[in-house]
Amino acid sequence: MSSTPGAIPARTPEATPARLRVIPSRLLAGVAAVADRLVGDRLAAEGAHKWHFAVLVALDEAGAASQAELSRRTGIYRSDMVAVLNQLSDAGCIRRDPDPADRRRNVITLTSAGRRRLERLDTLITDAQRELLAPLTPEQQEQLTDLLGILTDHHRPQHPGRADGE
Repeated sequence: MSSTPGAIPARTPEATPARLRVIPSRLLAGVAAVADRLVGDRLAAEGAHKWHFAVLVALDEAGAASQAELSRRTGIYRSDMVAVLNQLSDAGCIRRDPDPADRRRNVITLTSAGRRRLERLDTLITDAQRELLAPLTPEQQEQLTDLLGILTDHHRPQHPGRADGE
């Protein structure tokens, strides 16, 4: 077997030391990297990323909001939110209107084009989840989701500065 200098050889489960194969945080990190790649690749093929999806979902589920409120709902830093909203606005997915109660801020609203975009991105996310969880039975998938939810809730900061954007 030849190898390129500096190349990392293909990893096999047997090559990974047994103690490393049973560390939950290591296993979670590895699966998270795969999940991020699966979702990211699918969204990128559509010219989108996970923050676009998060904002569209937040607007669809809870309605119009200010930029600050969207930041709280999605966990996207306020400084990054402006760029995300600019991209979604340029694509016709959202509309910004002055807030009648406070002219210094805008109210962000999902457009019909944004709803169509969300439907497409939802399909891509669902496909990525299906691929990620393919080795598990439906019951195991549900159990894994429940367990991850418990861990997430337990470790959620009391006063989050930023949460994950998926």
